[in-house]
Amino acid sequence: MSEALVAPSLLSGDFARLGEEALRCERAGADWLHLDVMDGHFVPNITFGAPMVAALRRLTKLFFDVHLMVERPERGLADCLRAGADMLTLHIEAIDGDDLSRALRAIRAADCGAALSVRPGTAAERVFPWLEHIDMVLVMTVEPGAGGQTFMPDMLPKIKALREEITRKGLSTKIQVDGGINESTIGAAAEAGASIFVAGSALFGAGDMARAIKGLREAMLNYEC
Repeated sequence: MSEALVAPSLLSGDFARLGEEALRCERAGADWLHLDVMDGHFVPNITFGAPMVAALRRLTKLFFDVHLMVERPERGLADCLRAGADMLTLHIEAIDGDDLSRALRAIRAADCGAALSVRPGTAAERVFPWLEHIDMVLVMTVEPGAGGQTFMPDMLPKIKALREEITRKGLSTKIQVDGGINESTIGAAAEAGASIFVAGSALFGAGDMARAIKGLREAMLNYEC
């Protein structure tokens, strides 16, 4: 799958050296950099916000994939867009209805990609009405909020359902997966319909990140064969 993209999750990096970690991802050949903004409410943990995104933006030209794991994400949209997000992902569980419509319009008006994420307990069908209005769906294959968790294979049917609906509607919406992605799990996720893969421990825990990224791509291709 030539269009497949690998996005290291900075959540698994060394928080005392985030700038260096971002540059390490760039040198290793990452396609995107996945940035998890957590508020301690929507998920238990707290990470960083728009000021950190802006500081990292000055260091690297990597595509910034900003995932808002926050309550009332519409309140922080403008700050994240100004900070340099290239893709902004909102959780369908945190915003809906008119607020979501306005948020998606604002994101796209800023020439930023718009995405929606679903937690493991949220049905794929919850996103179906919004597929025409977004560029990507993020399927969480672990419970959001912490790195190092194990991939949940029972999320594969959700990925397949989204892929079938996207195809049925003739859309180009991409599917991203986040959680427990490594050489053992990436193939099944790709076969189900994902093409953008967020990986944390599998990359930041490797001695050679460039080799680890190459290993993910090879594992996916070998699975397809």
